[in-house]
Amino acid sequence: MMVEKAGAQLIHLDVMDGHFVPNITIGPLVVSAIKERTNLPLDVHLMIEKPEQYLRQFIDAGADYVTIHYETCTHLHRDIQSIKESGIKVGVAVNPHTPLCVLDDIIDELDLVLIMSVNPGFGGQRFIQNSISKIYQLSKTLEERNLEHIEIEVDGGVTLNNIKEISSAGSDIVVVGSAIYKSQNPTKIISQMNSILSI
Repeated sequence: MMVEKAGAQLIHLDVMDGHFVPNITIGPLVVSAIKERTNLPLDVHLMIEKPEQYLRQFIDAGADYVTIHYETCTHLHRDIQSIKESGIKVGVAVNPHTPLCVLDDIIDELDLVLIMSVNPGFGGQRFIQNSISKIYQLSKTLEERNLEHIEIEVDGGVTLNNIKEISSAGSDIVVVGSAIYKSQNPTKIISQMNSILSI
């Protein structure tokens, strides 16, 4: 895959159902096909209602991470445990309007917290600037609770112009879509971003 050769460290796959978010995207068959074509970890982000009904399908398709949304889970702890019992990493995503305090009772069960820095559903949106304070707040919380092994992922509106600020606020993983795939030279963009993050 081009992004793997260019230096990407994982593949983030947005799964959308046309209900929780307006768009409809890929399913388990596509995840399985991508798994056969890359050695990178697959980071499967379920932007769907009733994710508990589909966890096993995506796990079996080859997900290395499964991230579910706080906003879609009636029994969040149960869903987290179901993913963990499969031996893969589990994340919980929060939308821009969702406060981090909703994770207080389950955060120590997680491997990853995904901060949405745009409203989920469409690529190409502008980064919501107050996400920076949210990233910083989460980073401090993890430090205070000795949970620094939990990764902070940021998804939405990441560009060459803001990736350093996002990283400096405390993110471990940045998801980049449009800035790479809509550029005339995706390989160069990935290389430039990796250079910025290594400074």
